[in-house]
Formats: sequence, C-alpha cells, structure tokens
Amino acid sequence: MRAEIPPRSGVAFELRAGQRLRVIDPRGEQVSDLIAFNRDDTQEYLSSGRTLDYASRLFLTTDDILYSNRSTPMFRIGEDRVRRHDFLLTPCSAATFRIIYGHEHPHRGCHGNLSEALAPFGIAPDQIPVTFNIFMNVDVNGETGEIAVRPPRSKAGDYVDLVAQMDLIVGLTACSAEQSNNYSFKPIDYEVFDD
Repeated sequence: MRAEIPPRSGVAFELRAGQRLRVIDPRGEQVSDLIAFNRDDTQEYLSSGRTLDYASRLFLTTDDILYSNRSTPMFRIGEDRVRRHDFLLTPCSAATFRIIYGHEHPHRGCHGNLSEALAPFGIAPDQIPVTFNIFMNVDVNGETGEIAVRPPRSKAGDYVDLVAQMDLIVGLTACSAEQSNNYSFKPIDYEVFDD
C-alpha cells in the first residue's frame, strides 16, 4: 500500500529482510532523507563512511550495497530511475537553517522530524548519523573539493527501490531544506513490497 509523507515531515517503520522499499517522488525535485537501524540492535546503523569506502565512489545506484557501521549489508539498491543521490551531507536541522540560511526561528528540519519519528523505537536524536539523501543532487569539485547543492534530477513519478538485507527500523522524510528541493516543499511517497 502506497503512503504519503507530507512536506517537511517524517515517518519511521519496520522493514523485514527481503522486503523492498520504493521511495517515490510524486511531483519532482523533492529529496527524501533515509536512515536505518538494525531492528534487534540499534547500535548498528546505516554508515556513509563504510558504504562509500567499499563502493569507492560517491554516487551510488542499482546493485550498490548500503552498509552498516559494522560492515553488514543493510540495503541493496534495486531499480533506480534517477541515479543521483547524496551520502555526504547530514540531515538538515534547526542549526542548518540558522547557520546556512540565517533563519531566526528555524524549522526543526529532517533531523528533528527523524528524531520524533524514531523516538517510539528507543532511538535518541544523537544516534542519527549522516542519512542517505535520496534524489539529492550534490556536485563535488574534483580540484578544490568544494560541494554545491543543485536541484534534484528527479521528475514526477521517479523512484528508487531499496531491498532490505536485514530486519530494519527505517526513518524516512520529505526533506525540509530549501536549496535541496529547488526552493519548493513537496511530499514523498513510499511503498513496501514483499518480494
């Protein structure tokens, strides 16, 4: 059954090994931050460092593995209609909006939304690491190392499939950062399949 995450909000749910999570951009140019924890031991979590180290590249797509901090496969990327996601930047937060955007009364961002959604699973805010930022388009200058956030390449209806390799607790958002979403906040849809 397809579900919607309203703009600038987040959800959390369990995903069993072998299930396929489809993350859908229903309107285009909308990022979704994803984080995952081992359902049976939340000290094991999705790791940007391990994943990028083992992949030997920054841009992950079909058949790449997303690893945990313990080097255990957590997801295999299935069909990927966009082929550009980010695994460098942290989830946006109130501090992000204050420091980068200069907001005096900032939104709590994806970090705050994930914190609230994951709290019933016993996961504390400080346990949330770098997220896999689905559809986020980040350019990296090969000479200077400078990073630049560009509009997502996703069009209405584009999606990526992630196949769970273990039993997981998953946090998922419709991102709250202006620049990441080409200055427009939209929903994210998701669906779980028993393959």
